[in-house]
Amino acid sequence: MSEILDLPSGYVELPAFFPDGTSGVVRSLDKTDLLGANIQGIVMNTLHLMRKPGVSVIKELGGLHRFASWDRVILTDSGGFQVFSMLRENSKYGTINEKGIIFRPSPGEKIELTPEKCIQVQYLCGSDIFMSLDYCTHPDDPYQTNKESVEITIGWALRCKKEYERLLETYSGDKRPLIFGIIQGGKDRELRKICADSLIEIGFDGYGFGGWPVDKDGNLLIDILEYTASLMPDNLPKYAMGIGKPENIVICADLGYNLFDCVIPTREARHGKLYVFNPETDLKEKKFYSNIFIREERYTRDERPISEDCKCYTCRNFSRGYLHHLFELEDCLAFRLATIHNLYFYSELMRLIKEKRYA
Repeated sequence: MSEILDLPSGYVELPAFFPDGTSGVVRSLDKTDLLGANIQGIVMNTLHLMRKPGVSVIKELGGLHRFASWDRVILTDSGGFQVFSMLRENSKYGTINEKGIIFRPSPGEKIELTPEKCIQVQYLCGSDIFMSLDYCTHPDDPYQTNKESVEITIGWALRCKKEYERLLETYSGDKRPLIFGIIQGGKDRELRKICADSLIEIGFDGYGFGGWPVDKDGNLLIDILEYTASLMPDNLPKYAMGIGKPENIVICADLGYNLFDCVIPTREARHGKLYVFNPETDLKEKKFYSNIFIREERYTRDERPISEDCKCYTCRNFSRGYLHHLFELEDCLAFRLATIHNLYFYSELMRLIKEKRYA
């Protein structure tokens, strides 16, 4: 496939990692920080944006790009995974059927999300990549649950595509936004194939691996990830949704995936867990990186940067000792500097994967 995605807000060079800016912000960072970390795009969440600030506010303030002062690519997730997570915690949070999702995130609050509304919201927000609505499951769910998930996901995908095509009739931009389908089916190969074949027949611009990608012990489901990737067209993007551990990204890149997102680098940065490439980094090695836990006392008087080899803003300007001090104070600058570094690490990981591919 082409290694470049040509989108309304610019180009994305694959492979790419998009940090999660769930509610319209990558926590603690602004546009300048993100660009300095070589971030090409952000993932935002339809469901969260519907709740706060609300679609009408975003539209009135000029769409997501203008609202967030981010002129690069935005991918909007449908919200299916968030609903799955909440319902798995407690069924009182809502219901799912072939019509759509009824979500009750708090007392007195009710959100109805149909495939049509899901696409309408993404269109009004001005997203560059839409995700179709899907019914997410866990790999340990029974066969019947995964079968129902596939049937509903296929029906929703068809309705999403029809609504997308209807809205495009009023689209005036030079480059249309893309729409991706999400392949469900749990660990069952037959269900994965049924879902993939149906979505490919409907026709999408890219395909994502849907569902929880690890087992109950936290192990990556390599076999089903590989099989699902083999079902996706090779000339279109393959999106490993939610996969974010560096070693798992490398594994998935070897399986053919070329788009990634996760909360790991930003969330762990805010907890003082920093990523550093090992000397003479070799992605073929299982442990090609290490972590620095900057809150540890041993960094109090450490004048070195997080990494001598890193060219991020943080490493060019601040010592481990100063960052340790900021975390001791719980100052917001600590979160910003740590997040900048971790995202730069992930951008460098994408570069190394590409170099490895063409080596």
